[in-house]
Amino acid sequence: MKYMEDKNKGQIIRRLKLLEGQVRGLQNMVENDTYCIDVITQTSAVKQGLSRVEDLLLENHLSGCILNQVRSGQTSKAKEEILKVYKLKRK
Repeated sequence: MKYMEDKNKGQIIRRLKLLEGQVRGLQNMVENDTYCIDVITQTSAVKQGLSRVEDLLLENHLSGCILNQVRSGQTSKAKEEILKVYKLKRK
């Protein structure tokens, strides 16, 4: 079963690769004893990037997986998953 459209998968992979580079950059900043505020600024950017990846995944899940569950009569499963994601996002 295919869980993600190719377009969405491509966007998510692209963002993850960017984040991978940012995390490597953070490691270099720490190794090079970069000023703390500059490192914190970059960690904030990474968190925002991960949040955007989560948003894309959630959008994909709601418009694909959840919608298919509702259409096939699996409303209880759909409701459970929506609540699970909601609770995860609140942490």
